[in-house]
Amino acid sequence: MKPISMYQTMAAWVLILATSLLVHAETKRYARFEAGGITSYGIVEKDQIRRIDGDLFGTWKPTDMTYPLNDVKLLVPTQPANVFAMAGNYRSHVVKGATPTSTVTTTTTVTIDPEKQQPVTTTSTTETIAIPGVVPEKFRIPQPFLKPISSLAPHLSDIIIPDGATNVHYEAELVVVIGRTARNLSPENAMDAVFGVTCGNDVSERVWQKADVQWWRAKGSDTFGPCGPFLVTGIDYHNLMVTLRLNGKELQKESTNQLIHDIPNCVSFISKHTTLLPGDLIFMGTSGTTSAMKPGDRVEVDIEGVGVLQNNVVAE
Repeated sequence: MKPISMYQTMAAWVLILATSLLVHAETKRYARFEAGGITSYGIVEKDQIRRIDGDLFGTWKPTDMTYPLNDVKLLVPTQPANVFAMAGNYRSHVVKGATPTSTVTTTTTVTIDPEKQQPVTTTSTTETIAIPGVVPEKFRIPQPFLKPISSLAPHLSDIIIPDGATNVHYEAELVVVIGRTARNLSPENAMDAVFGVTCGNDVSERVWQKADVQWWRAKGSDTFGPCGPFLVTGIDYHNLMVTLRLNGKELQKESTNQLIHDIPNCVSFISKHTTLLPGDLIFMGTSGTTSAMKPGDRVEVDIEGVGVLQNNVVAE
């Protein structure tokens, strides 16, 4: 028998390590659902869901009770204490791809003509150009904001356009789900607090967003935070394709590898200021250019390996 070489030994250990990592990173799909008047968490197993006993973010065990997925009502995946959302977290969104945008500032100076004793107005104009591909300075640090819990809406529910809203846009987003209480995390250990991810739509009324001092109604009106249907763990959250379809037409498509601030940095930044709690949600930002929805539209957020969040748009 030939002796085992050092390289064979190393190869064996690499195989064992790889197998261990694969087991550890096994993909799981969970859902929060209602069946028979009872709300539970469950493990999604193909076209069925298995109810669990206990706390999904703590100690739990699977039960023998299963339900066909088509027979249950899927709910928002968690009951968060806080819902955060990242503003301007894709280059394609904040710099509009290859199209430069301009901000014009006008300064007016009024003087008195000494001969005619009449006011003379002098106008000077300065122009600031947002260079394509260069992230504006304010977005070079994470820019989270809060969405009300009441804005959340589950899969297959309606997005309601409120009275007075005139320009309501979709925003397809990956949503991070926090799994434990966390404060003052570093980017290096931030992923330890992440339980998994789900799909989200950060619905936004653009007129209110620009005109109001705060975004409380522009991004926080009831049903402006569709989320779900599944909570997925064990996939590469940093390289997922996020696609939006409006009435079947693809209007957004970009990978999470294009985020300006990735998941560890966003989780860490928020935790420096606010204690994160199990079930909290972080909408990670949208890509590209968005457009308006109207009553009668069907909007879908499709995230690779996660699922498809579908909602219909209706008028209030």
